[in-house]
Amino acid sequence: MKTVAELTKRLRELHQQTQETPLFNPVFQLSLDLSRQLEAGELSLDDIEGMISELECHSLKTRASRLRSNIAPVSQTANTDILARYCAADDFAAFRAQWENPSLHAVFTAHPTFLLTPDQSAAVANAASSDAEITDDTCTPVSQRPAITLRYEHEQAMFAIANAQDARDQIVAQALDQAHSAWPTEWTEASPLPFRFASWVGYDMDGRTDIKWFDSIGFRLAEKAQRLERYVAALQAIDDGHPLLETLRNATTYSQDRAADFRTDLSEPAALSAAANTLTEDHPHKMLSLTPVIELLEAEAIGADKDRAIALKTLAASMRADGLGMSWIHFRVNSSQLHNAIRRRIDPENTLDLSSKGAMATLRDLLETVQPLRSNFAALAIESSTAIRQFLAMAQIIHHIDGDAPIRMLIAECEQPSTILAALYFSKLFGIEDKVDVSPLFETESALEHGGRFLDALLAEPTYQTYARSRGRVAIQTGFSDAGRFVGQIPASLAIERLQGRMADAMRDNGLTDVAALIFNTHGESMGRGAHPGGFKDRLEWPLSPWARRRFVRAGIRLEPEVSFQGGDGYLHFATPELALATLTRIATLQPSSNSADAPTDPFYRRTDLSLDFYRAVRSHQRDHLESATYSRALTAFGLGLLNNTGSRVSRRQSDLSADRDMNLRQIRAIPHNAVLQQLGYPINIISGVGSAADGNYEDIAALLNDSERGKQLVRLVRASNALASIKTVAAFGELFNSAYWASRPYRGTESHLSDACETLAEYLTKDDRTGVFRRLASRLRVDALKLHRLLELIPDEEPHPERETVRRSIGALQALRLTLLQHMFIKAVSIPTFSRANDISRDDVLEMVFTLRIDDALAQLRRAYPTSFPGLEDFAVDEPSDYPDGDGEGYRVIQRDYIDPLERSYDLSLRIGTAIANEFGAHG
Repeated sequence: MKTVAELTKRLRELHQQTQETPLFNPVFQLSLDLSRQLEAGELSLDDIEGMISELECHSLKTRASRLRSNIAPVSQTANTDILARYCAADDFAAFRAQWENPSLHAVFTAHPTFLLTPDQSAAVANAASSDAEITDDTCTPVSQRPAITLRYEHEQAMFAIANAQDARDQIVAQALDQAHSAWPTEWTEASPLPFRFASWVGYDMDGRTDIKWFDSIGFRLAEKAQRLERYVAALQAIDDGHPLLETLRNATTYSQDRAADFRTDLSEPAALSAAANTLTEDHPHKMLSLTPVIELLEAEAIGADKDRAIALKTLAASMRADGLGMSWIHFRVNSSQLHNAIRRRIDPENTLDLSSKGAMATLRDLLETVQPLRSNFAALAIESSTAIRQFLAMAQIIHHIDGDAPIRMLIAECEQPSTILAALYFSKLFGIEDKVDVSPLFETESALEHGGRFLDALLAEPTYQTYARSRGRVAIQTGFSDAGRFVGQIPASLAIERLQGRMADAMRDNGLTDVAALIFNTHGESMGRGAHPGGFKDRLEWPLSPWARRRFVRAGIRLEPEVSFQGGDGYLHFATPELALATLTRIATLQPSSNSADAPTDPFYRRTDLSLDFYRAVRSHQRDHLESATYSRALTAFGLGLLNNTGSRVSRRQSDLSADRDMNLRQIRAIPHNAVLQQLGYPINIISGVGSAADGNYEDIAALLNDSERGKQLVRLVRASNALASIKTVAAFGELFNSAYWASRPYRGTESHLSDACETLAEYLTKDDRTGVFRRLASRLRVDALKLHRLLELIPDEEPHPERETVRRSIGALQALRLTLLQHMFIKAVSIPTFSRANDISRDDVLEMVFTLRIDDALAQLRRAYPTSFPGLEDFAVDEPSDYPDGDGEGYRVIQRDYIDPLERSYDLSLRIGTAIANEFGAHG
């Protein structure tokens, strides 16, 4: 078998055998067939790489096709026509109401989701950007993966935001053009603001210590310079002699110089002092507000001809939306960091319970009496508290970089109102409370369970009410990563939905209907991270449902929905002008910020006797998995060795000091947790529990899900995920560690050349627990899957996807190839001679590294043990002759060639398979 066609044909034949022998594993058998060929020399790693390349090609075409279908149509002409119909309004007041409040805030976040190489991303984006057939041109040759640094992530975010800005300008200009035609005497009074953009790349301190405060300042200055440069280009296109050009150019040059100042290491006081003094001193080109420029542009537009007026108004609209930066920015800290900071003020002895009424009373008194303090860059440099340092950094940005754009302060793991009051205190202490939106993040199981009471208590606080009215909004963040990991994706989404409804009630009950509700839903780019695969309508409605939106409409509260486009995979939506316009057009026409107050109630919310029990049963099932040692051990069986490095933030918690065998799920971040499930072949945090929750009540649950739009949406998610899942694959991974398999493989002389290696593996793995772990997990998944299939049979499939069978076969072939490579790596590892120059190398340690796919560590040790380059006699100017050494060290080169190099190459190919599988699933994490 040397072609994918032969591979998939064989896999189909093997699947038929499961009818005769239910426990037969086609995926593992195919890997054994391939392994035998490979070890016999009938198949080479070159042959395997050829098949992987073909399957990689299919996966990239699948990703491009999925992206295009989600936001279709993608042609600029088609979207211009759609927008023309959308721009039509009954009267000018209705037009302004439609266009002057953002229908969506889009946040460009990062984390480990830069799966594709730049060449692959460009190829996928280009293929998805037209209606032409997606061909093999999408299949770019494998190139070197770039080092994914924070600066790389920031550059990618800025590129995506620039395309989003251009698409928004195009939409605004078209809306103004139609307004000019419909209301020629009034249209200049409109101030369109259909979208806001934001980013936390470079400002998110939750879970990482590698971002220095001057990195954040440097990023903000660089964004200011880039945005000013784009404003200059836009104004120059309107009039290359415009009098405002000199002002904007001077501000651009000044900002570029200051960005360069903060791009260096400012750890030393002298370097910081020089950079800080230059930035903070008065300078004629130090622009801190665009308000005067916006006013001049809009005043000029009133008396200008149509085309010039529209262009001037469009530029003014972009300035009003973005300010002196590429976007608004989000800082993020953990609640524990904020607690540590506030204790220094109210509880230096660490005796006060911050959730107590006493703590709340103390914080109220502090907020009423606090006197703002001046601060400077020196104060920022010497501050040791992460949370206070963030407030000091925000103060310097507002005072010396952009005085107009507000800054979001996101607080992770926020579970008590006192945390918010502490954040308000520091905002007041540094004089920036009028520019900072403090936003609690509800993501943990506890936060989601008690979030309603949290909001009731917080919104009842007079101090907070005053603050919310001054800012014009109540802001919260709901997270789908840790929630999907620890609660399960479906229970998390339903719990978040209920929390959003409770927010509407709390705002209404506390008289806060005069401010907006800003809800930031931080879902990722795949099913296990809160992104629905059913198209863009589902993508927008899954994290913020029509039911939740109606609660705000009926309470008379303006809604500001906010979603994330996460990392390289998410940025594909804005990777080309065509994709950016298509994405924003879909959002504009779907109107995620509005909903009819008169829409009938979905049965899912009316039949709470069924839906609540269903939700609780799925959540309970997911919790059982999470608390199970079997689940934890299976997910950590290979550490994170199945995954590519796809982000600058470490995938394990930075406090992780544990060995791989004792790794805890909480030490693996949410995105790689989700990615490991995909690589093992079964998205447990999406599918599991749905079937068991219907057990004993299949007909009623099926009827509810089928009669409900929310239920149908849930079923679409489950079907899409289940179509990619394979319990046989999960079980196959366990067979790699089956001592009996290795002992039996050369039985009856079938592979006598492997006898020694197989015997060594069999003996070593007698003490390994992973075979039993994977078998137990697979058994639990099968029982639940039987119930799921029984439920789905009762629900008509309104959107069958026959192409998914091809995708399943591709994934099966990829998994079999990877299992083949893993077996090859195991055999090579135990076949390496035990002799070593470095006597401190433990062979068992190296073997364990290979078995847990810590291949880089294993290779480093092996190269120490078997160097191919070391000093020779000819390197020394010694007069006395020597006959020793009498060998040339060639043996080590043989070991390098026959064992170490194949081990490294096999692992590289395994990681390429991981990318292809992630493409077929839709995203990495």
